[in-house]
Amino acid sequence: MAILAGIDEAGFGPLLGPLVVSSSVFAVDPAVLEADLWQTLSRSVGMTRRHLAGRLLVADSKKAYHRAEGLGHLERTVLAMLQAAGVETPSLASLLTILCPDCLPRLSAYPWFQDIEQHLPAAGLADTRIAAKVFADDAAARGVKLLRLRCCCLDVAYYNGMIDRVKNKAQVLFIATSRLIQDLLEEFPRDDIWVMIDRQGGRAHYRDHLLRSFPGMDLRIVREEPQSSVYEMQAASRTLRLNFEVEADGHHLPVSLASMVSKYVRELLMECMNRYFAGLDAGLKPTAGYWTDGLRFLEDLRARLPNLAIDDQQLVRCR
Repeated sequence: MAILAGIDEAGFGPLLGPLVVSSSVFAVDPAVLEADLWQTLSRSVGMTRRHLAGRLLVADSKKAYHRAEGLGHLERTVLAMLQAAGVETPSLASLLTILCPDCLPRLSAYPWFQDIEQHLPAAGLADTRIAAKVFADDAAARGVKLLRLRCCCLDVAYYNGMIDRVKNKAQVLFIATSRLIQDLLEEFPRDDIWVMIDRQGGRAHYRDHLLRSFPGMDLRIVREEPQSSVYEMQAASRTLRLNFEVEADGHHLPVSLASMVSKYVRELLMECMNRYFAGLDAGLKPTAGYWTDGLRFLEDLRARLPNLAIDDQQLVRCR
């Protein structure tokens, strides 16, 4: 078996709320390593909302999630996938314990993250359990196994501290991505690993960044093209192949799944923040945290709750 992973983020551009970078990790038969997993697993997953017929939607999170509709497909897919990997996550706290335990002590310092024991509605639904079993059985029959989901959740204060050190938000994103790749190298020390990564901004050249992040490995540039930059890194007898691809979340199922995990975690945490401030003033309109609406939210917050003491380092991300 080979290790196939996808990495993607949610929240790179917003003014408020965390940046979440996630990975989905599969063990696959080498014969399907380069296959279209949507086709391979067509019995249990689909990449569009139409004609799902009970299957799990696995798609770029921008297509899987619409704010007006609620968490819907994001929650069903992420929780079913975790169940397929043998993990039960009935609450936000248990979800974060599995996905990003390092962030829990940091989140406990925020007044708006004190209720993360909240129940996740889809966690115990029979439909979610059935979808999880169908996926697990379908994957096993085709030489595929979901091993784990993980994320690197950069809460605002932690993100701001990283910006202070490296002075560049693109570098912050690359550091988080590198941590997830390093986790793969440590968890699967004898396996070849293929990682598909959604292209980060306009960057097309990663050689120097990779050599700094993985100094013990030799690097070969396979190609650096406008749509895709591919590298092979080697140490001893193992190979790490990295593909930074434009719109990888629409081309590779593991990247789409990572995109959905990132978006789900970010939206849950934004719900916590909005719920906290609505508890202080019910007339305060919630925010998704993106730049224009984030500025609106901050103006409303200052106007409606002028005496509220807030640590801006926890609330507002620096650029």
